[in-house]
Amino acid sequence: MSKPNPIQLQKHLSGVNYPASRDDLVQAARDHNADDTIVQALESMPDRQYDGPNAVSEAVTKR
Repeated sequence: MSKPNPIQLQKHLSGVNYPASRDDLVQAARDHNADDTIVQALESMPDRQYDGPNAVSEAVTKR
C-alpha cells in the first residue's frame, strides 16, 4: 500500500480537534471525501490519542 501525500492527508483532516483518536481521524477523513489510500493509512495507525497533525503524519509514515 502506498503512503498518502502528507499535504493531502492534512487537507482531509482540517477542522479536527486534537487530541483525537484514530477513529476520530478516520471519520474526519471520510467526512472530507478522502481517498482510500488516506483512509487505509489512518486505519492502520496504532489505536491511541494523537495530539496534533505532526503526530498523525509521523504515525502514518512509520507504518
